Amino acid sequence: MMVKVNKDACIGCGACQAIVSDVFDIDDDGLAYVLEDAKIEENIDDVKEAADNCPTEAIIVEEN
Repeated sequence: MMVKVNKDACIGCGACQAIVSDVFDIDDDGLAYVLEDAKIEENIDDVKEAADNCPTEAIIVEEN
């Protein structure tokens, strides 16, 4: 499973971080990013919820 944040689309609302802080954080520019040590597989349902709730559809979830 691969998860990415499209920085051009992200508005930094923080919804993804609020839903699953083990995977997403907000950088110094106020935009979301996927943590380097993200626990994606353990939190896949929450990751998909974060993607579904992203107002700009900036979260990309790709299944292998």
